Amino acid sequence: MTQAPGEQQRSQGAAGTARSLASEGAADQRTVFDLELIQRYDQSGPRYTSYPTALEFDPAFDENRYKQVCQATNASGRPLSLYFHIPFCDTVCFYCACNKIATKDRTMVQPYLDRVYKELAMQSALFDDDRVVEQLHWGGGTPTFISAAQMRELMAETRKQFKLADDDVGEYSIEIDPREAKGDTIALLREIGFNRMSLGVQDFDPRVQKAVNRIQSQEETFAVLDAARREGFRSISIDLIYGLPHQTAESFMETLEQIIAVGPERLSVFNYAHLPRRFMPQRRIDEDQLPPPQVKLEILQATTERLAEAGWLYIGMDHFARPDDELALAQRNGTLYRNFQGYSTHADCDLIGIGVTSIGKVGATYGQNRRELDEYYADIDGGRLPVFRGIELSRDDEVRRDVITRLICHFKLDFSEVERAWELNFQDYFGRDLAKLEGMQADGLLEIDSSGIRVLPKGRMLIRNICMAFDAYMEAKQGQGGFSKVI
Repeated sequence: MTQAPGEQQRSQGAAGTARSLASEGAADQRTVFDLELIQRYDQSGPRYTSYPTALEFDPAFDENRYKQVCQATNASGRPLSLYFHIPFCDTVCFYCACNKIATKDRTMVQPYLDRVYKELAMQSALFDDDRVVEQLHWGGGTPTFISAAQMRELMAETRKQFKLADDDVGEYSIEIDPREAKGDTIALLREIGFNRMSLGVQDFDPRVQKAVNRIQSQEETFAVLDAARREGFRSISIDLIYGLPHQTAESFMETLEQIIAVGPERLSVFNYAHLPRRFMPQRRIDEDQLPPPQVKLEILQATTERLAEAGWLYIGMDHFARPDDELALAQRNGTLYRNFQGYSTHADCDLIGIGVTSIGKVGATYGQNRRELDEYYADIDGGRLPVFRGIELSRDDEVRRDVITRLICHFKLDFSEVERAWELNFQDYFGRDLAKLEGMQADGLLEIDSSGIRVLPKGRMLIRNICMAFDAYMEAKQGQGGFSKVI
């Protein structure tokens, strides 16, 4: 796609701002790609969108216990976060590991939304009216699979049941498939309250797109991005995937250069995990066409180095951001957080999951909704919240979650802060866990002294390995499968 002069100026200006900010105070956020170390440490492990992970969820945590926990949190007055799962897609992308329903039948949407509205009302009854929703996210599936009228209706029902923060405070985001969103759709989304979006791209190479059944042009993708900028969306993220059929470092760089040229605020570059036994659509991918591990590492190394050169910072866990983006600023000032939607600047919210398979985090618990549509409908029609499993965190779980969150968000850990928060002696409490880090310290991944842990530039790409040292469930998980490679 040929850039117009204005687009060239915009991308050059963005890179210039990034370089300026990097030189003024972001040097501590740099990342070094050490191929030998990454090859040595490239094992499978959790992504820590929760701790404990979903493998520890138990049916003993049911609807009744969930209700009790929600009502007890009202004394805290904490703000709220809402996640809506819209499971429908027009076509299935063969790489997809999400919970989705691929269908051309759009009449399936309204019966689903009718149940979502009932769930909204039931959830709303558990929380005090003065608890403000500061964060809201529509994920999928493809949220824009639903019609314009249904989008208006869903947001109107949400506002009827919950108090949403003003636009200057709220972080309201939506996942966008550019094939399902035109200019008028973007204008509508901004009108009803969204101010951030994530655009799925994965790769612009036609051979790759054909192999994974996702045909999507640069023109339609960037038309959505330009519309979002015109309408005043405050942050735009683009998702890429490496490890797909036919990809090489050279071909992936062609896609990356096009993304750099349009200058989104954020980038997510995910590793494709080929798990056809777990995810049926992946069985339609020809394994002989997948790049070998060495090529995947070449792609990641080239991507990391090119983004650093262009001014983006590695936030962690596949995410990059420009130094003036909210995520980078939050990481520098110590307020970055991580949850099921990825990195966030709202750490203190209770998260309510709405819709089939959604996961919430309320108080010191996680709860998950039914994963099958008919089971979800049966619970809602019976007047029951569809929570079917979850976990109540022990004090040790909470302490370890705090440690893992600090490391995965900030690449450093101050022992005294943890000691004050939890009234413990860090060296005594985590002696065995700290011993697991000795080899990583010798390899230059991190530094440990009497005051804390500092992840070094070589260790940032391997932050999951570092966090695993503090995972009390890790030994029991070994050999279970289900986790992606850390790189």
